[in-house]
Amino acid sequence: MTADIAHLTLVLGGARSGKSRHAEALIEALPPPWSYIATAQARDDEMRDRIAEHRARRPEQWITQDAPLELPGAMAGLPVGRPVLVDCLTLWLTNLILAEHDTAAAAAALIAACERASGPVVLVSNEVGLGIVPDNALARRFRDEAGRLHQAIAARAGRVVFMVAGLPMQVK
Repeated sequence: MTADIAHLTLVLGGARSGKSRHAEALIEALPPPWSYIATAQARDDEMRDRIAEHRARRPEQWITQDAPLELPGAMAGLPVGRPVLVDCLTLWLTNLILAEHDTAAAAAALIAACERASGPVVLVSNEVGLGIVPDNALARRFRDEAGRLHQAIAARAGRVVFMVAGLPMQVK
């Protein structure tokens, strides 16, 4: 672990705020290889394009693993000491909710996996609690669960960064 990166870092921000690029730069400041755990599922052409854009900008030193549901298990299988970037928690949470998984148990398992990780962990997530109250129960549930997940992780993280217009704001 270097002094430049906390064991656990949470990078939050809105859509297209620069979260992923900032998180990648944090990990790329460490010696490769680096692990990238992707939670997105390519359910439509627009998401396939986003996934392709993310993959194309990462150099070959990144080892990508898809984990749309089993994120804690993917983290447990990482080589000792390897830096890992998880992108993103809100897509993972969406996948869990749509698959009717126990989100509280999954969040607890993720936090435990982060605490057991032997290398630096950078988690990317969308801040969704800054807007209006959603007009339907599913969206309100998602917003509330994302907020609880972010609070639990931020409490344990050594660093929390909030991205605004491509600019990192150090929160913790």
